[in-house]
Amino acid sequence: MYRFRAAGPMEQFEILPIVDLHLGSINISLTNSALWMIIGTGAIIVFFFAATRRAALIPGRLQSAAEIFYEFVSDLVRDTIGPEGRKFFPYVFTLFIWILVSNLFGLFPTIPIPGLPHWLHTFTPTSHLIVTLALATMTISIVIVYGFYKNGLGFFKLFAPSGLPLWLMPLLVLIEVISFLSRPLSLAIRLFANMFAGHVILKLFAGFVVSLLSAGGAVMLFGIAPFFGAVAVTALEFLVAALQAYVFAVLTCIYLNDAVHAADH
Repeated sequence: MYRFRAAGPMEQFEILPIVDLHLGSINISLTNSALWMIIGTGAIIVFFFAATRRAALIPGRLQSAAEIFYEFVSDLVRDTIGPEGRKFFPYVFTLFIWILVSNLFGLFPTIPIPGLPHWLHTFTPTSHLIVTLALATMTISIVIVYGFYKNGLGFFKLFAPSGLPLWLMPLLVLIEVISFLSRPLSLAIRLFANMFAGHVILKLFAGFVVSLLSAGGAVMLFGIAPFFGAVAVTALEFLVAALQAYVFAVLTCIYLNDAVHAADH
C-alpha cells in the first residue's frame, strides 16, 4: 500500500529536465520551469482569445473579466505615466498578466499520485531569481533605451535634478546612479523573495499536516492546527500573488515615467 510522504520544502524549486537539448556546449534543455512558463503563456492566450472571440455590447463572464483586467492596467498606466504612456500599455499589460498567472499556477496543489511524471508537478517560475531578474532587466533596458531616444542627453537630468546647489551635485548624482542601478535588483528580488518564502512556509505547514496524519492515533489531533495554518497561508499566498504582480507593474510604470519625463527634472 502506498503511503503519502511529505516532500521537503525545497524540492518544489528543483529544476528538472524534460527533454535534453544541447546547442554545442550550451544546454538548452526543456525543463519543468520552461514548461510551466509555456503553459502559463498558453493559458493567457486561450483565455483572452475565448474572451474576445465573440465580443458583445453586453459582455459575458469571460469578456467582463478580460475587460476588468484591461481597464485596471489601462488606468494604472494612464495615472502613472500620463497620455504618453499609452504606447507602453501592451508591455505593462502583458507583464502584469504573465506574472499574475505564473504566481497563481504554483499555488495549485499537485495530486500525490505514485509514478506521476515530475513535469506534471505544478511549478512557480517566479520563485526563481533568474526569471524575475530577466523580467526586471527587460524593464530597465526599455527605460534606458526609450529614455535616450526620447530625451537624448537630457536623460542624464534624471540623475541631476535642477535647482540643487553645485557643491551637493556630486553626492546626489552618485546616490541617484546607485539608486537607478539597484532598480532591476530590487524589482527582481522583491518578487522572487515573496514567492519563494511564501511557498516554503506553505510547504512546511503542509508537511506538518501530512506527517502528523500519517502517524495515526491521538497524534493526528495535533495536525488540526497546522491544517488551518496551511489554509490561512494559502489564502494569504493568493493575495500576495496578485499583490506582487501589481507592485511589479506599478514600479515598471514609475520607471517608465522617469524615461518619458526625464528632461522635466
